[in-house]
Amino acid sequence: MKSTGIVRKLDELGRITLPIELRRTLGVGERDPLEIYVEADRIILQKYEPADIFTGEKDDLVEYCGKSVSKASVLELAKLAGLNIVE
Repeated sequence: MKSTGIVRKLDELGRITLPIELRRTLGVGERDPLEIYVEADRIILQKYEPADIFTGEKDDLVEYCGKSVSKASVLELAKLAGLNIVE
């Protein structure tokens, strides 16, 4: 992990401001969703990208009931259900 030397304080609502230099470098725009991870004693922010709920794949996604699923997973589920799907 690389230190930037930037320190920010939380405001009274628990918010921080990400410096413009970091947002530009990482391609994070205004209102972009960020995912929050916790690893040991670290908080990790990552730009959110939808992914298949089963495999984590990020290509060829469809949305079903508010969840992202890859077409490959849909075909695999159809096979498990005994359906014969012609691609």
